[in-house]
Amino acid sequence: MPSRNFRLFLSLSGLTGVILGALGAHSLEASLTAAHMLSAWQTAVHYQLVHTVALLALAAWMSAQSGLARPLQRWTGRCWMVGIVLFSGSLYTLALGGPKWMGPVTPLGGLALVAGWSLLVLDALISPAPARSVR
Repeated sequence: MPSRNFRLFLSLSGLTGVILGALGAHSLEASLTAAHMLSAWQTAVHYQLVHTVALLALAAWMSAQSGLARPLQRWTGRCWMVGIVLFSGSLYTLALGGPKWMGPVTPLGGLALVAGWSLLVLDALISPAPARSVR
């Protein structure tokens, strides 16, 4: 089973993704549109929620393996968590008028997301095929 911290991050990411999506669509829409940042906000929400669902699937997959998650699977989750914070977090900050130095943080978050997917591909390539039952 994934760690408590992993499950906590996963839960909070889903919760905040939905809340921030609703805020952007309702309470902040006018100010984000005026600042030409609505698209950035929507991208942040989209990537946060997509990767939250991916984390949920990864957690289920890791749990199905009797708690014996492979190291590449654990690193995939870590990369996605860092990616969500850096990519979506920096976009939220910039959309709300945060400091411009946050701009270079966004691609670092994107690289973390890509690294997570790459590790998952590598895990699929090197892991043994599941045993088949004979009938």
